[in-house]
Amino acid sequence: MKKLVILFLLVATTTFVQAQDGLKWENNMKTAIERSQNEQKPLFLFFTGSDWCGWCMKLQNEVFKTPEFVKWANEKVVLVELDFPRRTQLAAEIQKQNMELQQLFQVRGYPTVWFAKPVVKDGNTTYEQLGSSGYMPGGPTTWIENANASLAKFVPDPKPTKSSKKIKKKVKK
Repeated sequence: MKKLVILFLLVATTTFVQAQDGLKWENNMKTAIERSQNEQKPLFLFFTGSDWCGWCMKLQNEVFKTPEFVKWANEKVVLVELDFPRRTQLAAEIQKQNMELQQLFQVRGYPTVWFAKPVVKDGNTTYEQLGSSGYMPGGPTTWIENANASLAKFVPDPKPTKSSKKIKKKVKK
């Protein structure tokens, strides 16, 4: 019975989406990338030590849990939590994913937030880095102003139009 409970918790963790004060945090990059592409929004990669990092908790409480941030985040980004807890065991695939992204983005301390555009080509994903941030005093207004400077670099991919779909169909015939 204990094994079933542990297995259930591991499976639940891999597809976990954290709802916090109106925010939807992904922890699975495949899902986050799909949302980013479908919604034409950049990724907000939050590297954190949720159960031990004091500055991470401070950023959460002073910025992420405010109505201003919730409104901004829901309109502008796809939130992704990349956690490195000390007291909680993550599923092995989530740990691996988080470590790979930590190395890719060269994260040296917590909290670190990267804004990135995923680029998927031939089954491989690369990331266009738009900018990074961390904790900064001044509350949500200051934090969001800084984030918007990074997001100004984001260029959504053009969506196919109906006429371009028709052209493709005609070419296939």
